[in-house]
Amino acid sequence: MSSGIARTFDAMAGGYDQLEPWYEHLYAALHAILRTELAPSAQGRSGRALDAGCGSGFQTAILEELGYDTHGVDLSARMLALARGRARRSKLAVGDLQRLPYRDGSFEAATCCGSTLSFVEAPGVALGETGRGMRVGGRVLLECEHKWSLDLAWALASAATRDFLGYGVSARDLAAKLARPISEGFELDYPGYPPIRLFTRPELDAMLRDAGLRPLRAWGLHSITNVIPSTVLHGETLPPRLRRLYGWLCALDSRLAATAPARWLGNSLVVLAVKV
Repeated sequence: MSSGIARTFDAMAGGYDQLEPWYEHLYAALHAILRTELAPSAQGRSGRALDAGCGSGFQTAILEELGYDTHGVDLSARMLALARGRARRSKLAVGDLQRLPYRDGSFEAATCCGSTLSFVEAPGVALGETGRGMRVGGRVLLECEHKWSLDLAWALASAATRDFLGYGVSARDLAAKLARPISEGFELDYPGYPPIRLFTRPELDAMLRDAGLRPLRAWGLHSITNVIPSTVLHGETLPPRLRRLYGWLCALDSRLAATAPARWLGNSLVVLAVKV
C-alpha cells in the first residue's frame, strides 16, 4: 500500500501547490494554530522538530520559520522536491511514518498534518513511531479527517440522489459503514484520492495515549464552511457570490474552531498532544 500511496502523490505533485478554496481555508486556519501552539518557549532554544508526512513542505517551512532544526519525512519523492524549494534549511528524507529513521526522544515538536494519517496503512503504528521520537514534554500537532461532519451528510444526500454532488459513494456502501459503532471510524472513497480514513475523536485519543501522547486541546475546521459541499470547494474557483459567502463562512469557522460544536462537526480534526 505504501508504494501505491507514493505513486498517487507523486502524480499529484505537479499541481499540488495550486490551492483549491477548501485548502486555502484549511491551511490558513491550521497554520495559525501551529504558529501559536508550537512556538518555542521564550526561555530556551527551539530544538528539533519533525514534520511527519511533510508533503510539499507547508508545515515544514513554518517549523523552520519558528527556529527549529527541522526534519521532514514523506513517501513521495516528487512532493519532497517541492518541499526542498520551500524549506531550504530543513533535512528531508523519503521514508515511511510506520518506520521513522530517528532515535528515541529526538524531537521537541512534531506535526502530522494534511490528512497524512488518513492515508497510512496502520495509523496507530505511525502515531507510535511519532511518540517514540518525541522527548518528554514535546508537543505534537495532528490534523486528520473527521468522521462526524456536515460533509458526511452531504455524501449521504448525494448517494441518495444518484450522486448529484459527485461524491462517488453508493447509498448501500455508506449505510453499511454508518451501521458500525458510533465511535469507530472507517475508510471512504473520495473523488481524486485513494480511500480516506475518517477518524472519531475517541479512537484518535486512544491511539495517542497508546503512543505515549496525552491530548491537550482540539479544534474543528471546516465545520461551518461545510454548509457548502466539499466537492464544490475542491473546484479550482468559486463564482463571485459564492466566493463572498465562503469568505464570510471561513471567518466564522476560524472564530468557532475551538468550540465544542466545531469539534463535533468539523471535517478536519486538529489535536495538540504532549509526550508523557
